[in-house]
Amino acid sequence: MTLWICATCGVEHADTPQPLAECIICSDHRQWVPRDGQHWTTASEFRDGGIRVRLSEVEPNLIGITSEPNVGIGQQTMLVVTPAGNLLFDPIGYVDEDAAARVLEYGPVIAVAASHPHMYGAQVSWSHALGNAPVYVNEADAEWVRREDPVIRLFSGTLELAPGLALHTLGGHFPGSTAALWDAGADGKGILLAGDAIFPNPNGTSVSFMRSYPNLLPLSAAVVDRVATKALGLRFDRLFNNFGRGVPEDAHAVVRTSADLYIEWVRGDHDDLT
Repeated sequence: MTLWICATCGVEHADTPQPLAECIICSDHRQWVPRDGQHWTTASEFRDGGIRVRLSEVEPNLIGITSEPNVGIGQQTMLVVTPAGNLLFDPIGYVDEDAAARVLEYGPVIAVAASHPHMYGAQVSWSHALGNAPVYVNEADAEWVRREDPVIRLFSGTLELAPGLALHTLGGHFPGSTAALWDAGADGKGILLAGDAIFPNPNGTSVSFMRSYPNLLPLSAAVVDRVATKALGLRFDRLFNNFGRGVPEDAHAVVRTSADLYIEWVRGDHDDLT
């Protein structure tokens, strides 16, 4: 039996003698399948190919984890370090003993979580390598879990993981799109790890919201207002997505301003300019 990993999204699937005909995460309209069809790989192939996991400090007690070369979508995992235990957020699709050992040097991992199904990566393998830390999956997106395991625990709404560290359901990109709020980040002003729910633009001073990023499908004005309103009920000054891009300051205000601009355009307020 083999743990199959989708070569396009990097999400691990259950042990089976042969890979499935398709990865349903990629065949959904929010992702994509290569023109030449579905491709699968394995952790053994990654290891034999010389893949390396890199850890780098984003800021004190916030560690970015990537692989070289990239696995699947190529997200940056965030390790949030707190006195009560650490959160591994948006796990990449590969882990080995060395990577797990380096993560554990920062302290015990009390939770593994992904912002949405595209970021499930090797979440169960990471959990096993980190002492079977619970993998928290938003109940609204549970149908997308590709590898079932006893470490998976469903949650909805808000889940406090440790003092000053919690998961919050924002919705939008997926019904269960989840952000991690770390109160002590940004020198105590708060950091929001927003995944794809709120996506920083390259300038770092605006954000956007999408149903599908690769296929450029928008969300409605009502949904964007709902996502922004939920986020703005939280206290944060800095925001990161799942690729290392961020809003370094005044992120709370940036979310509101960007949401208002988005809503105006999709609502048709400025059609006279087109």
